[in-house]
Amino acid sequence: MIWPFKSRAQKSIARIEVAGAIAGATRKTVLAALDEVVERKFPALLLRIDSPGGTVGDSQEIYNALLRLQDKKIPVVASFGNISASGGVYIAMGAQHIVSNPGTITGSIGVILRGNNLEQLLDRVGVSFKVIKSGPYKDILAFDRELTEAEQTILQELIDVSYGQFVKTVAKARGLTEETVRSFADGRIFTGEQALTLGVVDRLGTEEDARRWAAELADLDPEAAEVLKIEPKKTGIQRFVPGRNQSVWSQIFPEAAANLQTVTNWLEFEISTSGLPLWLYRP
Repeated sequence: MIWPFKSRAQKSIARIEVAGAIAGATRKTVLAALDEVVERKFPALLLRIDSPGGTVGDSQEIYNALLRLQDKKIPVVASFGNISASGGVYIAMGAQHIVSNPGTITGSIGVILRGNNLEQLLDRVGVSFKVIKSGPYKDILAFDRELTEAEQTILQELIDVSYGQFVKTVAKARGLTEETVRSFADGRIFTGEQALTLGVVDRLGTEEDARRWAAELADLDPEAAEVLKIEPKKTGIQRFVPGRNQSVWSQIFPEAAANLQTVTNWLEFEISTSGLPLWLYRP
């Protein structure tokens, strides 16, 4: 006899939000959340994306995890927020369907790698470095000198390969030819409305529209289907005293504290990803 009872999760739509730059911390959080979707047997997933992109490897891992979710017959509908560009587009390719607001900033399909050259500044203050290396390219993108032509060739080839991976993924997911994708995958940004014309998204609409679509795919009542947010688990202390780690200043001025945290997070991302290929929208 099969027990007819279904848990709350089995009658609801899971919601996972990808917000901000995609890097290691985001990857860990999203992958853990996707595991929870499977463990709790949610019948569908609403993936909300509001991200300018991020690192290549982390975006690829989230994308592949979403494909595995579809292999388990769990439909995934992505919803684009204010911005879903570059790496944000890449992870959306792991969704079965994509809904975008007409004015969403999306696109920016491409790869960027940045290094800093402080050679002239270091000369002014009289600082120099002695480098002992095992090969001529071990200190590629060193900040105290210009790139050599050979190094530029190596890095350009790396970027071209990564870009080719991006193009192939978009082409496969959206049923387009690689030539078609390359015609608009030159780093440009476009609106959700333009993305619909290009075939990057399926429909224009809100997150609510995406929720209803996910409910239909899971054979749930779109009017009644509940959405359960999958978020990082809090410790016992955090549950009872959510503000214990906040300063008095942050509790009095929460908006200013949030803005400062955003800037801090962005600076940490910039420093930690220096010299890494990025699928990241650069305004």
